[in-house]
Amino acid sequence: MKASPNLRAIGAASAISAALWGAPGLASADDFAVAASPPRFELTARPGSRLREVLEIDNAAPSAASYLMKTAEWSLDVNGGAVFSDALKPDSCRPWVAIERGDITVPGHGSYRFRFEVTPPAAAPRGECRFAILIEGKGQPVKTKAGLAFPVSGRIGIIVYLAVGDVRPQLEITGGGVGAVGGEPRPVLRVRNSGDAHGRLEGFLHGVDAKGVKIDFTPATLPILAGETRVIPLNIEQPDKTRPIHIAWPITIHGKMFWAGGSTTFSQAFVP
Repeated sequence: MKASPNLRAIGAASAISAALWGAPGLASADDFAVAASPPRFELTARPGSRLREVLEIDNAAPSAASYLMKTAEWSLDVNGGAVFSDALKPDSCRPWVAIERGDITVPGHGSYRFRFEVTPPAAAPRGECRFAILIEGKGQPVKTKAGLAFPVSGRIGIIVYLAVGDVRPQLEITGGGVGAVGGEPRPVLRVRNSGDAHGRLEGFLHGVDAKGVKIDFTPATLPILAGETRVIPLNIEQPDKTRPIHIAWPITIHGKMFWAGGSTTFSQAFVP
């Protein structure tokens, strides 16, 4: 298993009664105070084998809370955000997944070790499949200082990649340009994945702008799913956060980038 033990997925309220939104004394989104670790799993399995994994769920609220647990499909939107769906996809591997139970209660400031299993059938084809484990609030009533009670509910999803057999990404930079990132113009790359597993670009790139200023970049760590093409922003490496770096366009950027099992050299001038 490859996971991210030093990271945590943090949940915030995603559905609050619209009639009370912004009302004085309204309980904040922190009432759905869930942290889950790791925020994603990257698993490898052989057909006919069984994997057992544990997800740690923490309740940061002072009182006990109950959560619904279930699996879901997921995809990425154009901004790299996860979109979840209950509808079973034709090639879904969710039928291979067993979770220990459909609801849990976690004490205030407490933790719960939630177990799940994945068992690819003996005839499972080679490839990478994906599913998510959703943690959903039950909409428990929360009281405001004024004595009003209303349900607060939320949801976070834990992403799971499951590689069956020897799968790997094959990334190719098909173009570059300038896009808006956080309201600022930034260099972006268009990356195609013709492999059979997701991949992420890594590495340092070096740029020189129109004023001769040297600026280093790193690619955003958004996943590029198998068979998809995604726009990947290049983030400025900024050691001194108090002195923002402003690019004098055009800028020429070059270097070498890597992904699991591959690499490529890159050089391009970016003009807004």
